[in-house]
Amino acid sequence: MTTANTAPIPELYVSYDSAAKLKLEAGELPSWDLTARQVCDLELLMNGGFNPLKGFLTEADYDGVVENMRMADGTLWPIPITLDVNEKFADKVAPGQDIALRDAEGVILAIMSVTDKWVPNKSREAEKVFGADDKAHPAVSYLHDTAGNVYLGGPITGIQQPVHYDYRSRRDTPNEMRAYFRKMGWRKIVAFQTRNPLHRAHQELTFRAAKEAQANLLIHPVVGMTKPGDVDHFTRVRCYEAVLDKYPQATTHLSLLPLAMRMAGPREAVWHGLIRRNHGVTHFIVGRDHAGPGKNSAGEDFYGPYDAQELFRTHEAEIGVTMVDFKHMVYVQERAQYEPADEIEEGVTVLNISGTELRRRLQEGLDIPEWFSFPEVVKELRRTRPPRAQQGFTVFLTGLSGSGKSTIANALMVKLMELGGRPVTLLDGDVVRKHLSSELGFSKEHRDINIKRIGYVASEITKNGGIALCAPIAPYTATRRAVREMIEAYGAFVEVHVATSLEECERRDRKGLYKLAREGKIKEFTGISDPYEAPETPELRLETEGTDVDNCAQTVLLKLEQMGLIG
Repeated sequence: MTTANTAPIPELYVSYDSAAKLKLEAGELPSWDLTARQVCDLELLMNGGFNPLKGFLTEADYDGVVENMRMADGTLWPIPITLDVNEKFADKVAPGQDIALRDAEGVILAIMSVTDKWVPNKSREAEKVFGADDKAHPAVSYLHDTAGNVYLGGPITGIQQPVHYDYRSRRDTPNEMRAYFRKMGWRKIVAFQTRNPLHRAHQELTFRAAKEAQANLLIHPVVGMTKPGDVDHFTRVRCYEAVLDKYPQATTHLSLLPLAMRMAGPREAVWHGLIRRNHGVTHFIVGRDHAGPGKNSAGEDFYGPYDAQELFRTHEAEIGVTMVDFKHMVYVQERAQYEPADEIEEGVTVLNISGTELRRRLQEGLDIPEWFSFPEVVKELRRTRPPRAQQGFTVFLTGLSGSGKSTIANALMVKLMELGGRPVTLLDGDVVRKHLSSELGFSKEHRDINIKRIGYVASEITKNGGIALCAPIAPYTATRRAVREMIEAYGAFVEVHVATSLEECERRDRKGLYKLAREGKIKEFTGISDPYEAPETPELRLETEGTDVDNCAQTVLLKLEQMGLIG
């Protein structure tokens, strides 16, 4: 009987004494503060989760991975693991140099010996890795709008693992996982990958998978980064813990994986398989539309429902993990149980609640039946996601200078205060400039910083159950999108395009700014010498010409009512 899956695998950490010495020496090195995603990647590089990678990919390895899922030496690896940095930092670093990698608090986690530095073709990476250069895909949006423009490659010397204060006893490195399997005498282990809370269909599916493979079960949810809008990992882990006692204790283990998902569908499934092999797993459940990000810009799914299973099956032997393909489980009312959809005869009543429908029921405080989910799970979800009318939200009015944003926002504020129930905060452009951004100018970079500050404050207000009304010009699509993602983690984001034409704004010119801009006395003025990128799909578009302010504010109020945000 082979025990290859329980033998230790290589890690990139140095000994305790060497680490102490390196920490001292690292004080002299150029330092890079890692982003949240890079911290996840580094942790799995150092602890062997990304074995056989010895560091961030070199340019040759990156090219191979992007083109054909193979590193320069032919090793199967489907996702580029790169250290993306900004040009300013890249200019200070040359191949042959060491850099210190630190977490957000400045703690040194590793030293990287830079061997490669290059500017990637991001559109090509998006096409090959994610199947389309389409920003509706969260990882493509991240690639273009968040990731740095220069990649660094080279081996890693691990000094210490990132600090996690949450669920420490549930976090196992690959070698800790393998040691656990050795200790328990587990030889066959089937892993279940999830970024969602577990409902009854998942439980039935995992039971069947373990039975089919005659294997023990590892519930292995991702707690690094998932998709914007997903349920936060604290809530999810409470949900997992709530259902653990429904599983046989002797043959089930729950462990958390600090992975930053890319939602790359088929390639991601292969990647998940390789990561699980490193953790000592022998079987892996691959789902329908595994790690799919949802719809593309044309409203179609990014990947076919079984693409991931097909790609995994093609490389199964090389991955070294046996695939257990996910049966789509549905509830048969007559037999009061879950069964695979493809085994059900005609004439029975099949019940199902989609993810969208579940969110709607949570938002509106509607019943979630026990056949669908465990009461313990529903209780946890309701704690985090109260009905929409009790949640905080942000109304974000964008439009040209003089379009009437502030006036409408003021009228809306009064109407919302009249309703009562939640504190209302107005983050108007001028007020924000005075209190939050007095040192900023009007360059594109400074405008972006200003809007992101507004977004940050609005997200905190939203998170704490208040209403934020924002009325900046916010001319750039990418910045508005970043703010939307920041806020939608905690509540609704309602974008209102105050679509007053440039001619009308210039005619009004209450502050005399357009006149100055036309005379060249104000540089980079939106609409005159700087572009305004109008929102393509705002929640609401207001035509203000020939409409009074009261009517505009009332229209926004009706929209909020329709969205279930106010009762």
